[in-house]
Amino acid sequence: MKILISGGSGLIGSALTKLLMANGHEVNHLSRSKSSENNIPTFVWNLAKGEIDEAAFDGVEAIIHLAGAGIADERWTEKRKKIIIDSRVESANLLYRKAKELKPPLKVFISASGINYYGMKTTDKIYTEEDRPTDDFIGKCCLLWEEAADQFDDIARVVKLRTGVVLSAEGGALEKIAKPIKLGVGAPLGSGKQWVPYIHIDDLCAMYLEVLENETYEGVYNAVNGDHVTNKDLTKKTAKVLGKPLWLPNVPSFVLIAALGDMSGLVLDGSRASAEKIKNQGFEFRFENLEEALTAIYST
Repeated sequence: MKILISGGSGLIGSALTKLLMANGHEVNHLSRSKSSENNIPTFVWNLAKGEIDEAAFDGVEAIIHLAGAGIADERWTEKRKKIIIDSRVESANLLYRKAKELKPPLKVFISASGINYYGMKTTDKIYTEEDRPTDDFIGKCCLLWEEAADQFDDIARVVKLRTGVVLSAEGGALEKIAKPIKLGVGAPLGSGKQWVPYIHIDDLCAMYLEVLENETYEGVYNAVNGDHVTNKDLTKKTAKVLGKPLWLPNVPSFVLIAALGDMSGLVLDGSRASAEKIKNQGFEFRFENLEEALTAIYST
């Protein structure tokens, strides 16, 4: 298939592009600036002006929508919150308008979403795809993101992947967790009891490939592997795999709240999310547990 990816140069997009091409697919990227990184055809779009190079859609049978400003890159001012939402929602709206106008032979629209759809809170509940979003900022953001994706229902199959913490050697959350551990000053955050729904990047990319190629996938799926671990578990097992000691007490919650403001909920809270729906659909995870995932990352 010929696939158009927004956000293709990011952590997930870069790894996914390699996998798609290795499986015989043709990939175009959308970018804010003209480039041909790694010889991937790249087309310019401008959200502020509502413009896309229309050649990006030529022959496209699938769109994978990964674009979005980093959730944890800056403090959540009202301005930043608007940027976070608009970069996901308005970009999807623009893709939809152009797809309707240009009528490429589109078969499927796959959109990222966030596992924080269920809210920044720590509970005993294991959330499934049937649960409603919360009314905190990140829950509302994910809801709007998914509603923007649902527009494509009238022209293509739609799949939404509510993605957990992505474990990768190339960056992302794990890099931030591992850095102090490597320096000998790692510690769990807050109570350490908050759940961390996670997925290894190879499993996530394989999931995108599966839902792209298999037409039985439709609707929303939790993109987590279902191995329920806490922040304390993640910190301890990362230290174990890296061969580093953990001797400091937990980082107090008030320190993180002072440093991060409302965004502190991303690291201080978290609930479990079920992976049963996508497993029952037939998807098989390569990494069954956290230690396997971390060992694979740090042994390469």
